[in-house]
Amino acid sequence: MVKDNLALYIEHLSFTYPDQTSKSLSDINLKINEGETFGLLGPNGAGKTTLMSILTGLIHFHEGSVKLFGNEIKNKDKALNKLFGFVPQDFSFYQELSPKENLEFFGAWAGLSRAETKKRTDELLKIIGLTEVKDKPVMQFSGGMKRRVNLAIGVIHQPRILFLDEPTVGVDVQSRHAIISYLKELNEKGTTLIYTSHQLNEAELLCDRIALIDEGRIIANDVLANLLSFHNENGLEGLFLKLTGKAYRD
Repeated sequence: MVKDNLALYIEHLSFTYPDQTSKSLSDINLKINEGETFGLLGPNGAGKTTLMSILTGLIHFHEGSVKLFGNEIKNKDKALNKLFGFVPQDFSFYQELSPKENLEFFGAWAGLSRAETKKRTDELLKIIGLTEVKDKPVMQFSGGMKRRVNLAIGVIHQPRILFLDEPTVGVDVQSRHAIISYLKELNEKGTTLIYTSHQLNEAELLCDRIALIDEGRIIANDVLANLLSFHNENGLEGLFLKLTGKAYRD
């Protein structure tokens, strides 16, 4: 479901951490359409997490421009927080609380009314298959169940764009299937998805378009079929290795 309106417009974005001399991101330029599923892929240390942290406001930047639905995020308008959701690689909930309690807390934190929070909590618990364990502490859950709670928290306020950093890392096949199916459903309803993962087969199935980032630079950006044809490769893994090399990354 790709529209012509831009959900995200990144122009000449560069970033250097205070304790470093080399740039972690260098002249990043991306246009992501509303309703698109966009894969941001690269080896460890390529700059994916730094870029995600900037896009979600966790890191402030000075060089370049990032516009979310036409709004410059440098302006620090708190209203922009309601436009996006973030599902980080690290768990973003309270382990001692139940899924229901976590969703109620983060729903209120996102500015939902008590009635809206209850409605969304009930909906999401059913969608992620945790209704029967809604009152149990999350610390007792498997990794896959925790990933589903993480996802539910990121979408409780029904954001227009969702940033996903390794949303299925360390989960079983059933949980991965459930998470990917729900992400596809969200996208079909209009949510823009920005997705990072080392699961390249997953990215092939999910993403409309991908960008490869390495050493802080975008080295490829197009529909996967076009990239494979241009580089004479049969799949994303071969393309990934061809463009980023086979050497170990820390």
